Amino acid sequence: MIPRYTRPEMASIWEPQTRFKIWFEIEAHAADALAELGVIPKEAARTIWAKGKDATFDVARIDEIERETKHDVIAFLTHLAEIVGPEARFVHQGMTSSDVLDTCLNVQLKRAADLLIADLDRVLAALKTRAFEHKMTPTIGRSHGIHAEPVTFGLKLAYAHAEFARARARLVAARDEISTCAISGAVGTFAQIDPRVEEHVAKAMGLRPEPVSTQVIPRDRHAMYFATLGVIAASVERLAVEVRHLQRTEVLEAEEFFSEGQKGSSAMPHKRNPVLSENLSGLSRMVRAYVTPALENVALWHERDISHSSAERMMGPDATVTLDFALVRLAGLIEKLLVYPQNMQKNLDRLGGLVHSQRVLIALTQKGASREDAYKFVQRNAMPVWRGEGDFQTLLKNDPDVKKYMSDAEIEEKFDLGYHLKHVDTIFKRVFGES
Repeated sequence: MIPRYTRPEMASIWEPQTRFKIWFEIEAHAADALAELGVIPKEAARTIWAKGKDATFDVARIDEIERETKHDVIAFLTHLAEIVGPEARFVHQGMTSSDVLDTCLNVQLKRAADLLIADLDRVLAALKTRAFEHKMTPTIGRSHGIHAEPVTFGLKLAYAHAEFARARARLVAARDEISTCAISGAVGTFAQIDPRVEEHVAKAMGLRPEPVSTQVIPRDRHAMYFATLGVIAASVERLAVEVRHLQRTEVLEAEEFFSEGQKGSSAMPHKRNPVLSENLSGLSRMVRAYVTPALENVALWHERDISHSSAERMMGPDATVTLDFALVRLAGLIEKLLVYPQNMQKNLDRLGGLVHSQRVLIALTQKGASREDAYKFVQRNAMPVWRGEGDFQTLLKNDPDVKKYMSDAEIEEKFDLGYHLKHVDTIFKRVFGES
């Protein structure tokens, strides 16, 4: 991913030097196991570690060798032999390239997941703090973008918190599913290498042995991993879109923090645009774009092919780097979000009490009116208010059909805002475990 949307901690996981370091560790741990089994001399295994452990691999040299060999793992092994010396002939015994490549990729994806989980924890903390801050701040709920019934701004953030808590749980599961190791040799039969080598390498690298690896680790694991990232990205965009709508001039119930010296438009000095939220929408689309190739990578030919390889070289770093950046940006957006309760109340009152129409409808049915008649009575008084002609409560009090069932005092009671918020504590307890 381009530097503009890259954080160094995540980028370092995908740097060539990191990749070659992991490759070396896989090979060296395998050599240790082979030495314990008596397949190679123990002194050779010690020399491999001694000369390679602190080595800085020459990326340019490896690239130079690969231009001739047209094979990345062979290029690395050739360079490693230049560092280790004659004992390098004992490296990679009984192994195939996919043993190194797939095990390394899963190490990288596991490390990336660790960072993403930490990012989600920051998002969750920000959402919880702001949710409790505005737990009882009334605002209008909207369906189809149209005023519906009252909610609170804290509930909006609680919805998001619950969603990202599910996202975290999915990512933890995806991290576990991807944490497997394959050191099983050509077509995965262990014909040339003892399964105990795989067990040793897996333990040393913080992984589990893959039960059946053919010649590659099955890509349904990777598909689930990237699908999980895609769902998280969808949740990021859902919250970003909410902020974008709330920042519209006609709404202005919340907006992104606008720092001193920030400029909103090259042409219009007055502009304060939701650029962070819009950026998050775009980044989320890029993360989701990698879900399809991840799914298509599952269907490889027989025991293996490499149609997945080129896609994974891009999608591994790009999807994780992009989502990492997006989650950190989202956390900062929520932490600094400007909230305007006065505008929320102003918008809540904009329809002259129409938001209480359902309470009146239900009351009429409970007083004896049929639902069809009750709906007709309420709607015919609501429509003039919708057009800006009168006050809903006053119109209801002057409607003879309504007055057959409800007194003025009973009508007035149905316009109590607090009625809509009586279960906020219950919802908060479900989401946060406390109210």
